[in-house]
Amino acid sequence: MGHAEIEIERRDRVTHGDYIAKLDAGDTPAKLSWTQRDDVRHAEHTFVPTSHRGRGIAEKLVEALIEDARSHGFKIAPDCSYVERYFDRHKELADLRA
Repeated sequence: MGHAEIEIERRDRVTHGDYIAKLDAGDTPAKLSWTQRDDVRHAEHTFVPTSHRGRGIAEKLVEALIEDARSHGFKIAPDCSYVERYFDRHKELADLRA
């Protein structure tokens, strides 16, 4: 599975949701879970199965969250350590960080 082939599915349940990357058949999907509080999406957990780590999948999940934040006008609270490190590396996203 290449970096460009990763498709992200968005599951929005109003107060919470997930960004999901379906992987090879039979594998547990990769996922970024969030909860909504006011105008802030709290990125709570990012998971990528061990066999798929190091392929940019978690990064694609965060990029989908960021794209939605720009499109829909919400802020992101990086409660998950991976999302926090992503924001720390990308200072240009400071306007989206809650």
